[in-house]
Amino acid sequence: MLVPSGGGVFDVFVDDRLVFSKKQAGRHAKPGEVVAALRG
Repeated sequence: MLVPSGGGVFDVFVDDRLVFSKKQAGRHAKPGEVVAALRG
């Protein structure tokens, strides 16, 4: 599900589990990083 927000937030959740957070990482996700996190 895509949930709109503001302020440049980019958080990826799967089944209520945070997979990637731009704010926590302090950067954008690298290509393939989110997919790799989903795989394991």
